[in-house]
Amino acid sequence: MTLRKLTTTLTLAGLLAGVSLPAFAETLRIGWQQIVEPSRVPQADKTYESATGADVEWHLFGGGADVIAAVAAGSIDIGYVGSSPLTAAASQDLPIETIYIVGNIAEAEALAVKGVEKPEDLKGKKIATPFVSTAHYSLLTALKHWGIPASEVNLLNLRPQEIAAAWERGDIDGAYIWDPVLNQIKTTGGTVLADSSDVAEWGGPTFDAWIVRKDYAEAHPEIVTAFVKVTGEATDAYIKDPAAWGADSDAAKKIAELTGAPAADVPALLKGYVFAGLKDQTSEAFLGGATAAAIKNTAAFLQEQGSATAKEDYSAFVNKGFAEAALK
Repeated sequence: MTLRKLTTTLTLAGLLAGVSLPAFAETLRIGWQQIVEPSRVPQADKTYESATGADVEWHLFGGGADVIAAVAAGSIDIGYVGSSPLTAAASQDLPIETIYIVGNIAEAEALAVKGVEKPEDLKGKKIATPFVSTAHYSLLTALKHWGIPASEVNLLNLRPQEIAAAWERGDIDGAYIWDPVLNQIKTTGGTVLADSSDVAEWGGPTFDAWIVRKDYAEAHPEIVTAFVKVTGEATDAYIKDPAAWGADSDAAKKIAELTGAPAADVPALLKGYVFAGLKDQTSEAFLGGATAAAIKNTAAFLQEQGSATAKEDYSAFVNKGFAEAALK
């Protein structure tokens, strides 16, 4: 190298040494489902990207069991699941933490059927539901409440879109499923025999939640906290003024675009949940105690069904710390 080239190289190196170059953004892989709920709005607006400062990858899944499988495989960091797949994962010691309770499922999941006037008529019928989902858990709870052995019903393990197609073809007699597929069934000849608010009264409450891989949370607490904060703020905005989320609102249009639900149906679909705001997360009613207890109760039922081995304590799978940090 000539003296001139060496001088130029050293000068450039000196200049760069005084410049603060931007670091490469961390990646945040989020597993989501097409469920009508407030966090769809910041998802559409890319608020999660700006708040976390991460390179966010959105991965769409058809059900909670698929989300859990992706978490177990290490292909996503944060995922949206129902209480039943969450319980199954925790019972198998999957290294996860529950960081946000979206809300208790009420009318948003239901058993919609045709040619069935009363519970006894379910015997021999083809009823679809995504296995290991909250809908599956609720269906089994309902059958137990009605005194109908699950073996006397032809239960089919289908994902939401598969259920929609099977219903349209006339291949099934009904399904225990969530919106927007539930709404599709109800508007094309299906009638609701029971919903998850009924099942909650029969001893089987269900909820939806966001979970995170523990190793990711430990490595990137600031990203997880920002994620929880954005989710909570969106939910708080809905709780504060549901009327502002009407069919003609920007929020409804954004939710419709992501979920496939008609914007006109979004307000009613949102009312199918009892949402939990950011401040609610740290209370005893949610991450502060009741969530771990609810997971334990769900595990006891799943163990009775032969699909899980219940633990004595599930508190290690619940972390209110990120919600506490987000409130500061």
